[in-house]
Amino acid sequence: TKDPQDKEVLLHYSHGNATNYLQGRMQFHREDFSLEILNTSRQDGQLYEYATRNGQQEKVWQVLLEVYEPVSPPSIKILSLALSNGSCLLTLNCSAERGDSIAYSWAGSPRGHCAHNGSLLQLSYPQHNASFSCSCRASNPVSSLLVTFHSSGCSQEPAGLCPPAPSWLLLILLLAPAFGFV
Repeated sequence: TKDPQDKEVLLHYSHGNATNYLQGRMQFHREDFSLEILNTSRQDGQLYEYATRNGQQEKVWQVLLEVYEPVSPPSIKILSLALSNGSCLLTLNCSAERGDSIAYSWAGSPRGHCAHNGSLLQLSYPQHNASFSCSCRASNPVSSLLVTFHSSGCSQEPAGLCPPAPSWLLLILLLAPAFGFV
């Protein structure tokens, strides 16, 4: 194991000269004295130290680098749908397959109808006034993506997410003009 006091020197800068000990992995920018990690990976997430010396005086700063995987496109699934006393009771779940430290939030129209934080959204709305949209935002410190659910009354198929037409129907529609059928 490594001694916690051992330090790997990434770059040494003295009297205008920079020595980069990790060529191809780090790039030093003289104009603003920044150090760029190239092709960042999860292994780069750690505590880094920056030290300057002027004679006998030394100043040390510590920087904690956190590396996050971006959020993948989220999806909305209907977990439950029920009709009770003329109202639709609907539970939606928003989820993203990949990403670190994902936070979910909901917003929609009419305003405030869908406002919620968290992946699950429970709604109750009148059966005859069922036209609304709810958007779910999946986000983390490095990315943010949005998906929208459009209501379609009190049915299992949300608008815009209808099942595809059978392929034979598509074939008939494509061939009809070729044979003079309209």
